[in-house]
Amino acid sequence: MATSTRAATSSVRVVTPRARCDRVLRSRSRARSRALARSRVVVARAAADDAADDETPAAGAGDEDARVIVITSGKGGVGKTTTSANLGMSIARLGYRVCLVDADIGLRNLDLLLGLENRVMYTAMEVLEGECRMEQALIRDKRWRSLALLPISKNRQKYNVTKDSMNLLIDILKDMNFQYIFIDCPAGIDVGFINAIAGANESIIVTTPEITAIRDADRVAGLLEANGLYDVKLIVNRVRADMIKKNDMMSVKDVQEMLGVPLLGAIPEDTEVIVSTNRGEPLVLKKKLTLAGIAYENAARRVVGKEDFMIDLDQPKKGIFQRIGDFFTGGEE
Repeated sequence: MATSTRAATSSVRVVTPRARCDRVLRSRSRARSRALARSRVVVARAAADDAADDETPAAGAGDEDARVIVITSGKGGVGKTTTSANLGMSIARLGYRVCLVDADIGLRNLDLLLGLENRVMYTAMEVLEGECRMEQALIRDKRWRSLALLPISKNRQKYNVTKDSMNLLIDILKDMNFQYIFIDCPAGIDVGFINAIAGANESIIVTTPEITAIRDADRVAGLLEANGLYDVKLIVNRVRADMIKKNDMMSVKDVQEMLGVPLLGAIPEDTEVIVSTNRGEPLVLKKKLTLAGIAYENAARRVVGKEDFMIDLDQPKKGIFQRIGDFFTGGEE
């Protein structure tokens, strides 16, 4: 009887989410960590050489102030567009000039999350073809004028946009003195992904604590490094503390350790995300912020370099009766 019990316990340990994901990612993560360490040394040496050679500030010194950040994941449906909208809105509310570029050609949704779908007259394709000016294609948010949206295309194919055209668009936006340019990357790792990351110098990977999303995020992290993007951060979305406590979901720390990417933020599962999406109003604009809204605002503050606390999502939130019970019994979880 004891032998069968030990065997059953052993089988349960093998099928835990952490154990499964460890087997899938162990060899790839080690190889990528070694490659990343080597590439960081090369990049640091190159930066030192450039700093030594560049004694006078160039005319395009303003370009260095513009941070171009691509938000990607590999797997669809993990919350890239929601993250783009909330980070962009939060940073605009901090007083920065922000442009959101919807690079999901033919399947754009960023305008819906911002409530700007009825104001799309021109797109970046018309700018590239000389049919309008960039200022005409940009859609300024009425609530915060420092936030603008640039949809790439309404009905074109992704093969109509090249890396050169994406670089040209980013250069134009830099000349317009935007301080933060967020690129909402399409799902997958095909030509749409390659074009979207072409003009970026930083990246944020969005994933969920699911083995399929983590494996895709690991693949994307490797592709970003292969394309010269080494400044990569991680956002873990749709975290459920109750499932983590039951060992039915990997913790944020588990996901971060598996991917080997610095953690920017952890966003809890929140039904208000659906409500805000349907209303065309980012979650961070709600008068009474939910926990997810607070997490997005904290992540935005970390993007701009402000130190902020990280919400602990490894323990489930207790109700009022549980807290009263713990008060009288002295129990703590």
